Amino acid sequence: MRNIFYGLTALFAVGTVVAEFIHAPVLILFAVSSLALIGLAWVLGQATESVAHFTGPSIGGILNATFGNAAELIITIIALSAGLTEVVKASIIGSIIGNVLLVLGASILLGGIKNGTQTFSRTIAGANAAMLACVVAGLSLPTIFNTVDPAEGEPSIEYLSISVAVVLIVLYALYLLFYLRRQQQPGREGAEEEQEPPPFGKVLSYVVLVGSTAAVAFVSEIFVGGIEPLIEEVGISSLFVGVILVPIVGNIAEHVVGVQIAYKNDMDFSMAISLGSSIQVALLVTPILVFLGPFLGHPLELVFTPLELISLGAAVVVTAFIALDGESNWLEGAMLIGVYIIAALAFFFSP
Repeated sequence: MRNIFYGLTALFAVGTVVAEFIHAPVLILFAVSSLALIGLAWVLGQATESVAHFTGPSIGGILNATFGNAAELIITIIALSAGLTEVVKASIIGSIIGNVLLVLGASILLGGIKNGTQTFSRTIAGANAAMLACVVAGLSLPTIFNTVDPAEGEPSIEYLSISVAVVLIVLYALYLLFYLRRQQQPGREGAEEEQEPPPFGKVLSYVVLVGSTAAVAFVSEIFVGGIEPLIEEVGISSLFVGVILVPIVGNIAEHVVGVQIAYKNDMDFSMAISLGSSIQVALLVTPILVFLGPFLGHPLELVFTPLELISLGAAVVVTAFIALDGESNWLEGAMLIGVYIIAALAFFFSP
């Protein structure tokens, strides 16, 4: 089965290059490049998992955390360098709400249908919910500051955004420390022995990791180049593209894994993937983009639209209510998906 996925990924990657070379219609170019990125993100995840197997649990945990959103980070860096700051900011919000509503919702829904009521660690769920609340504060306060003091030409909001980014990345380092210490607690070694063998050998793992990262960067440039023509031709809003389409393309491989794990009745691991990915986007990807913005000639100010912030706040509140009791059922999963669909419709109809 893996060989089929590898073959399809290579086919779509080559198809993207051909579509760009022959100046194919924007819808075809966008569709083919999206499929190529989905496949490449999956290959990148396989390579990261394989490298982590050979480096040991501590370094492996950091590698998984660092490369978990590598595809989306590459896409957003290229989009930022192209000046698509609104799309980049929308993709930050979209990644967070997509993980906590769509991915976690689908995991709880399918896991609940198969396994009934599922349980998970209230300690970890509480820590993740609290961190997401900090994320809401960190991304909302610069917008409130800009609304209260919207002086044009003042560098205050840019400096505030950079300062907030520093705080966020420090919180991410502390979050990683918490995660790694928990992984090293006694009684967790047995889980490692039950892991499946890595997809690649030691040397090939590093080769595939570097090669897939380079391929993601190359295809991402073509993908990003088709965003503005797509918006103009189809007439959809840049908010919808950023909040819905870009995060799905960059994260769908990881999303599928989270749902599969919940279906196998391991909700702790599934929630670690969905909520952990959201936290990673907010605390690692966002600061990196803010730091790179001035060097790319397009400073990224953490100022979002009211619709983005309300969607983010609603997603975190609903997720916290569902996660804090340490139990989940299929109805709660349906609730999360319902909220995501409502948010997606609001962004689709936004001007």
